[in-house]
Amino acid sequence: MDYKGLGERIREERLRLHLTQAQLAEAVDISDTYMGAIERGERSLTLDTLVRLVNRLGVTVDYLLADSVSDSDTNIMEQFKQIIDQQPLDRKQMAINVLRTIFSYFDDKRGA
Repeated sequence: MDYKGLGERIREERLRLHLTQAQLAEAVDISDTYMGAIERGERSLTLDTLVRLVNRLGVTVDYLLADSVSDSDTNIMEQFKQIIDQQPLDRKQMAINVLRTIFSYFDDKRGA
């Protein structure tokens, strides 16, 4: 288990929501000190705490545990979904257009 990576993703999501460590800790019923240790990767967390965190952060368990879950097509698609779900419709369409452009570029390079 990569606790450092887990903590970094928790921190990123907390900051995305403009929450302090104290606010997130209170929301998931843990101490500020424990929350800081989790984000630094110094402490493990219980399944109950993990579930409360994903619910409060609005992310999936597999997103937070990405370093511990194998990279299958399903996991990769879930990561795309995780990123895009939080975006408004116009940004979702823009992301699709960017991906199409990137893949078209790769296809052109392969054919060259």
